[in-house]
Amino acid sequence: MRELATLDVPGGPVTLRSAVEDDLPDLVALLAADELGARRESVERTPAALRPYREAFDAITADPGQLLVVAADDRRVIGTMQLSFIPGLSRRGAWRAQIEAVRVHEDARNGGLGAKMIGWAIAEARRRGCALVQLTTDKRRTDAHRFYERLGFVASHEGMKLPLDAGS
Repeated sequence: MRELATLDVPGGPVTLRSAVEDDLPDLVALLAADELGARRESVERTPAALRPYREAFDAITADPGQLLVVAADDRRVIGTMQLSFIPGLSRRGAWRAQIEAVRVHEDARNGGLGAKMIGWAIAEARRRGCALVQLTTDKRRTDAHRFYERLGFVASHEGMKLPLDAGS
C-alpha cells in the first residue's frame, strides 16, 4: 500500500492511497451503490462473485500506466477512482490521463472530497507530463455533469461505446 496524499475535508483528513487486494469488496460495493451500478455490478462478496473483479484488479495493479486509488478515512474506504495514463501520437505525441470509476460513498458526499480527489488526479497527470485530462460520465448522471463542469471540464466531444458480448 502506497500513500499518495492526505486530503483535508470537513469531518477529518482522508488518505489517498493505491488500492490493495483487501480493498476489493469495498470498491465493488462503491461501484454498485448507485442506480446505474446496481444494474451492472455484483453486490455479492463471495469469492466466485469477486473473481472477475480480482482478475481486473490484478491486471490494473500490474500495469504501470494504471493507478487504482482508494480514499479512506480513519474507519473505512469512502472513495475510489482509476487513472489511466495513455500515450498517443496526436497532439504532438502527448500523454493524456483518463479518469474513470469515480465514486464517493453516499455518507461522504457534498463535503468536498470528490473535488479534492479530482484535483489530486489533475495534479498527478501534470506531474506525469500529461497534456490533457479526460473522463467520461454517463449521460444520465446529470449531477456528475454539473460537478465536473464546476471543476473546469468541458463537454467537448461526443463519446460512443460499443458493448461487446463476452461470448463472441
